Amino acid sequence: MTQEDADLDGLVRKRIRALRVAQGWSLEELATRARLSQSSLSRIENGRRRLALDQLVTLARALDTTLDQLVETAADDVVTSPMIDGAHGLMRWPVKSDPGMSVMRQRMTEPPPENPARMRAHPGREWLVVLSGTAVLMLGHRRFRIETNQAAEFPTMMPHAIGAEGGPCEILGIFDRDARRGHQREGSDSDVQGTAE
Repeated sequence: MTQEDADLDGLVRKRIRALRVAQGWSLEELATRARLSQSSLSRIENGRRRLALDQLVTLARALDTTLDQLVETAADDVVTSPMIDGAHGLMRWPVKSDPGMSVMRQRMTEPPPENPARMRAHPGREWLVVLSGTAVLMLGHRRFRIETNQAAEFPTMMPHAIGAEGGPCEILGIFDRDARRGHQREGSDSDVQGTAE
């Protein structure tokens, strides 16, 4: 067994135990769900029994996961540094597992535009959480007040705008690939204020 294989073997065993503990199950409970003996499961977790593919498939099902997730290797990059767009006051973090996703942090000082013609619509979905202050999300003709630690998720095909209420607010937005593209196009629009470009 190569070092890489040994590392993966150890990772899978730790993952099985961690998933079992996270569910609050004893060895006996998981063994029953996976139709294994308790001693076999104990030996699998402790590295005293060879990992067999058929057992891994059964364990993955019993743990409500997939074989792929059970045996995937750890990501190389654990920490991602932000890319800073000083012109728009944004920090953006790429999401490695899904390159189409972006995370952006933005400080807002202006309220959302009153004029519905200044609201934007484009393909995609957006999710945001307010880190501090109070944000206002305009969706079509509806107005939502979002306080610190509250979140919102919406399809960006709905005309929308985001701004601050009663002072500055800071938001963290997560955009899928289409929503990110839509906001990048809007970023070149100098008359847009208070939106999360």
